Amino acid sequence: METRVTPRQRLLTVLSGKIPDCVPVAPDFSNMIPARLTGKPFWQLYLYNDPPIFEAYVACAKHFNIDSVMDGYFGIQYPFEVSNQPPMEEFIVMGTPDRIVTQQSCKDGRKRKWVPKVSVYYIDNPPTRDIPVEKLGMSAVPGKFEPIEGRKPVDRGPEGLKCVKRLMGEQGLVGVFVAGTCAFTNEEGILNYFDHPELHGKWAAERIEQAERRFDYIMSLDEKPDFICVGGSGTLVYQTVEMFRKVAFPAVKRVIELATARSIPTHIHSCGPEKALVKIMAEETSLTVIDPLEIPPMGDCNLAELKRLYGKRLTLKGNLHTTEVMLKGTVDDVIRASKKAIDDAAEGGRFILSTGDQCGRDTPDENLRAMIDTARTYGKY
Repeated sequence: METRVTPRQRLLTVLSGKIPDCVPVAPDFSNMIPARLTGKPFWQLYLYNDPPIFEAYVACAKHFNIDSVMDGYFGIQYPFEVSNQPPMEEFIVMGTPDRIVTQQSCKDGRKRKWVPKVSVYYIDNPPTRDIPVEKLGMSAVPGKFEPIEGRKPVDRGPEGLKCVKRLMGEQGLVGVFVAGTCAFTNEEGILNYFDHPELHGKWAAERIEQAERRFDYIMSLDEKPDFICVGGSGTLVYQTVEMFRKVAFPAVKRVIELATARSIPTHIHSCGPEKALVKIMAEETSLTVIDPLEIPPMGDCNLAELKRLYGKRLTLKGNLHTTEVMLKGTVDDVIRASKKAIDDAAEGGRFILSTGDQCGRDTPDENLRAMIDTARTYGKY
């Protein structure tokens, strides 16, 4: 009698450089599809934690029976990074049938000090956070506000991580962030980089120190994550390669070294242009896996080329187009694209069939199932 291989076993096999029973498959549906499947307004998940989005993701992974690579969706809290400042409170400052607007504040003596930014929680989309109040035509100090009632607490500590790993079980692997490839993610950061070249070394050293402290904390836990995340969305969107190398890369490289010494896999997610990042990681680090390797116009990756150049050094994870194929395509389109990706990158192992960044909310379930079924059948070695 043949023993059934679990998704967890399949992923551990491919990440170790060995050949699994079939090509693992993990479409990127970290947010919108899990939220949709709950049947609840999206703000119930993101604002009220009912359920938290990471729990909805695990349920979605089980629903479709994917080989789940849960890359940092559970945001573990590092106790030494909790601010000593007065705690911030979040209040509802505006509500309509399709959105809830919240704003944070803290007590400053007898007065309440408001953050001049708001978050918008939508009924059918993930939230938009840190919007300057003036962009919504709002006052920095709200005329009225009300507490958020019914929000469920979420344990972001070691017990929370244990809970998520128990929820995931054999469906896949759970990772947490320790370092990030993005040092600059907005206009202010970019200007700061060019205005203060004398601080680049200091910033890099601070990131290394922070990352080493985080890694030591993770290693002190009774139950550790299955892998370490060191990526960041759009690494080469706001940053040039030079900016990345000077400020972010030293900490990323250090964490990969530390994790490799402990035989813990490392993972980078970086949507957008990524070809140069793959080259750096393959040639200068022992990174385990990188995704989503998006094709033009969203990215600049050619899966077959990356496999030829770097497929023996790290595991490639990608890269079906999330709109033209997964959202708008037919089942036949998905099957055709899945087979091409398998043909381009599966030989010799070190490949996980996935999509580009974040499948859209309305991606047909039958397209996701077609992708998964193709990996299980056509993806046999």
